[in-house]
Amino acid sequence: MTEGELLRRKTFLCENFRAVPAGIIETLSTTFSILIANRVFQAGDMAKATLVALPSLGLLLSLFIVQAVRRSGLSANSMLASIFALSGVGFTISSFARDRFDIYLFGMVIALITLTLNLPLFSQIYRRHYPDEIRGRLFSQTAFLRKFFAIGAAFVFGWLLTQSLDYYPFVLRVYAAASFLSAGLVMAMDKVNLSRSTRVKLFDAFRHTNQDHRFRKLLISWMILGTGNLLAFSLFVEYLTNQEYGFHLSEGKVSVITTVIPETLFFVFILVWGRLFDRLDFYVLRCLINVFFGLGILFYYLGSEMWALYLGIALHGVARAGGNVAWSLWVTKFADAEHVAEYMSVHTFLTGCRGVIAPFIAFQLASWLGPGWVGSIGGALIFIATLMLIPAIKTRHQDLPDPN
Repeated sequence: MTEGELLRRKTFLCENFRAVPAGIIETLSTTFSILIANRVFQAGDMAKATLVALPSLGLLLSLFIVQAVRRSGLSANSMLASIFALSGVGFTISSFARDRFDIYLFGMVIALITLTLNLPLFSQIYRRHYPDEIRGRLFSQTAFLRKFFAIGAAFVFGWLLTQSLDYYPFVLRVYAAASFLSAGLVMAMDKVNLSRSTRVKLFDAFRHTNQDHRFRKLLISWMILGTGNLLAFSLFVEYLTNQEYGFHLSEGKVSVITTVIPETLFFVFILVWGRLFDRLDFYVLRCLINVFFGLGILFYYLGSEMWALYLGIALHGVARAGGNVAWSLWVTKFADAEHVAEYMSVHTFLTGCRGVIAPFIAFQLASWLGPGWVGSIGGALIFIATLMLIPAIKTRHQDLPDPN
């Protein structure tokens, strides 16, 4: 067995074990951070928008994490472990909030920001340890397991909080334990080091947008797409729990709709999207995912019956599976091995920019115009972003990225 095969197997094994804590943690930002804020603390719109925006702030700051790794000489693994440990500290602080929303929010600021700082570094690990021809399949198999545990955690946490909201500190301590376990698992992988530099410019990674026109084109389309998607996503839980919008569902049913259903569809389709990533023209794949996103949002917000909610969130779950693969791995098709983390950091930085702004716009628009208009605007932006990629598909033989 070659050294490359050994690295692949060891990383894949560690990632499959990490699927357990990662799946548990994923339920926080999709449902439970907002649900706890709503039902335990009766938080206002600005506070809830802040909670939705915090993971995006972490994405924005992730641009500087890559530069910090280059400057410090730390391995990607060591930085990842430190980030996960800090997340665990944040969850622990929030679990002792009792009836103090300020303490809960302080801990959530730490936890939610740090949880998304790690993404560019994971992309670098996948590029180094997973072969090009099966990278999508390996990533999707781990994501398949991750969603299995996310679905289970959503059921259990939803049931516990339906029984009593006093269980929320226990839920947060489970998140803390999952974060600490993740720190240990990334340290068990073979170390990935970036070339060290003592003179690092914070925004140096943006030079790739000038040098690579394919990268720049997709970033522009993704900015429009992501804004539309985030506008809609910001209100998924609020739409079901706020009495003003006509639903006001129980904690258990909110958990089923916003987490269990989309995570189940994610679970079912992630392996399919992983294989398509390895085989399809990336532009075609991206457009197909966008169509599912757009239709899901329109059904969710413009349908007035429960069946439309279920159908909309199901389509969104299918799209989220494809989006997770494409979002996490697409830079590996564009960048050489040394610069994958930098490409990804630009991508996550821009994702963070729109993600920080979108929740505040979404909550304000919903209060002015209603959630239906937010969903319509979000769907329209997604279809505009899709149309922008059509010329690239027509000329794909000249414009396809080189996976090597």
